[in-house]
Amino acid sequence: MRHSGSLGRAGLALLLMAAGAGARPRPPAPGDQPRSNVVLVVCDSLDGRLTFFPGNQTVDLPSINFMKRHGTVFLNAYTNSPICCPSRAAMWSGLFTHLTESWNNFKGLDPGYVTWMDLMEKHGYRAQKFGKLDFTSGHHSVSNRVEAWTRDVDFLLRQEGRPMVKLTGHRKHVRVMEADWRNTDEAVNWIKEEAVNLTQPFILYLGLNLPHPYPSPYAGENFGSSTFLTSPYWLEKVNYEAIKIPKWSFLSEMHPVDYYSSYTKNCTGEFTKEEVRNIRAFYYAMCAETDAMLGEIISALRDTGLLGKTIIIFTADHGELAMEHRQFYKMSMYEGSSHVPLLVMGPGVREQQQIPDVVSLVDIYPTMLDIARIPVPQNLSGYSLIPLLHEKAESEAPPRGPRPSWVLSEFHGCNVNSSVYMLRAGKWKYIAYSDGSSVPPQLFDLTADPDELTNVAITFPVIVHSLDKILRSIVNYPKVSSSVQEYNKQQFISWKQSLGRNYSSVIANLRWHQDWLKDQKKYENAIDKWL
Repeated sequence: MRHSGSLGRAGLALLLMAAGAGARPRPPAPGDQPRSNVVLVVCDSLDGRLTFFPGNQTVDLPSINFMKRHGTVFLNAYTNSPICCPSRAAMWSGLFTHLTESWNNFKGLDPGYVTWMDLMEKHGYRAQKFGKLDFTSGHHSVSNRVEAWTRDVDFLLRQEGRPMVKLTGHRKHVRVMEADWRNTDEAVNWIKEEAVNLTQPFILYLGLNLPHPYPSPYAGENFGSSTFLTSPYWLEKVNYEAIKIPKWSFLSEMHPVDYYSSYTKNCTGEFTKEEVRNIRAFYYAMCAETDAMLGEIISALRDTGLLGKTIIIFTADHGELAMEHRQFYKMSMYEGSSHVPLLVMGPGVREQQQIPDVVSLVDIYPTMLDIARIPVPQNLSGYSLIPLLHEKAESEAPPRGPRPSWVLSEFHGCNVNSSVYMLRAGKWKYIAYSDGSSVPPQLFDLTADPDELTNVAITFPVIVHSLDKILRSIVNYPKVSSSVQEYNKQQFISWKQSLGRNYSSVIANLRWHQDWLKDQKKYENAIDKWL
């Protein structure tokens, strides 16, 4: 298996070699036109289904609608790992998660890893980043990484506060997520003061935290983020009548991994329909605030005369379940969590186009290089979106071959007690777990069952066999699952040894402290048995 340690400076050498010799040569542009500027806006936790019908009926998103009128929306775009850091590692590297070995929020790319932005800068682009990046190793809380390492331990502990809503400010309170607005302002000022005067093309990145839920300090000293917070201004953008109350299975009927996720996310208790509706409404309001920040970027480009020379891409690292399948947050292969927005507008991009092909975030890397007319390395997991955006003829397909008819997503982090692998192909979504046999798989027909309420794996064994064969041709997932288990154990042992005598006190007071402190010895013994 390839180790992420070899993907730093060595990765740069390999990519630059590929960009010279083994890569697909880029044909000269028609009339040798100047290369387009690029703006990439990446938010956190936006459900991609809100960007098209019927999801778009729940909340007013004028900036996204503007991009749809003047560009292209992808109807089936997916994250390659439904959690922040591993997803972003895939987007910035162009490689699947099992290749980057970004197993959890603590384990991402090496700091020196060569991204598409590095290559664009090397080939003459002015590069500028603002806001949330989160694709390198070493970030996020101790709780987050310990929960991921110990997911195979035989215990069940709540790791989050109960999801809740909080209204703040008044009807004219626009800037709720102040940090995101500051980063948006910096990006706008950069466009107006620097980008407008550049003689070279530029690549601008803006990373937003919204609509990720806010921290929940009420849950204790070490707490997660389970608060959906907004102001009346944004809540008025939500169409309450269009909010769908998701159907839930009985706890006893849930898939075993779903039950673990629901329990650790503190969602197995009673929730009224009003509570669920409010959580979803407040989440949609947070999406509306996110959309407004995208609008500020579009307006700045328009005001400076750069809009017609700039390709704008809007996406997210993953979605948000917002109480679907009795869960909030992400870390799931269900549509609310794994389906991301992907909209593109700008020079050469067809207007008012809806693309049904399955695509994923690893496609960002080769797309950026294609826009910049940089040869695309052949070792990437992703494929350029440019042929789809331009509707190129099949005869113009690159030598690498046509885009595959499937996308892959995988998850190895916290709140899920198994490695998970999702293959989306046509109307089918196939979800395999662990070694492929110890945990039952899931199969959903997204055409007949868009809410993914009926697992038809037993009904269609031939389909399961066929999709599992494709999955195993992409990744030896039993072997990867085993590697992750070994990694988790070794990381935990190193962490435990580093704490010395403080171990019992520290582990007891992580995010699961409310349950752990009820029977400390029981949970420490469970860990000892696992080790």
